[in-house]
Order: sequence, then C-alpha cells, then structure tokens
Amino acid sequence: MAWIYLVLAGLFEIGWPLGFKLAGLSPRYHVLFLLLSVVSMGVSGLFLYWAQREIPMGTAYLVWTGIGGIGTVLIGILFFHDAVTFWRMFFLSLVIIGIVGLKLAH
Repeated sequence: MAWIYLVLAGLFEIGWPLGFKLAGLSPRYHVLFLLLSVVSMGVSGLFLYWAQREIPMGTAYLVWTGIGGIGTVLIGILFFHDAVTFWRMFFLSLVIIGIVGLKLAH
C-alpha cells in the first residue's frame, strides 16, 4: 500500500506547478489555480507521509520528486508546447530508470 501512496503523492506533486502555470496564464482565475496548487501540495505531502512509514525516506523522496518532475515535463510538452529534444528525452529517461532501479532495489 505504501507504494500506491507514493505514486499518488507523486501525481499530486504535479498539481502545484500546473496550478502556478495556469494562474499565470489566466489572471481571471488565478486565485482558483493558486488554491489548486496549495491543496495539491497538502495532499501530496500527506500521501508522502503515509508512504514514508514503510518506504525509506530517501527512496520515497526521490521517487516522489521524480514522478512529479517527469509528470510536469510531460504536461509541459503535451499542453504548453515545451521543447522536445533528444537530450531532454534522454535525461528524462535516466530519471525513469533511476526510479525503477530504486523500486527494484528496495
């Protein structure tokens, strides 16, 4: 169950930079998007807390930030036209390999 909590924490981790981005793009709804960011941070932190009860702190933290970072990069590519270059994808794949490696080594 701890790994499910950790994945959920990572997915909610994506919510706060997304909320910040949307707040900057939509002045009319910026308060709503900032609130989304704050709620996402809180939920993400709660799931991380629950995950760390069984998963070592360093592993949990790295997986959490990795999922958040990878998800944020992919959302940037898919919805905000961020650059897709060989080197970005290469280094992103290294993060994914690292996360999988930590899970396998746990």
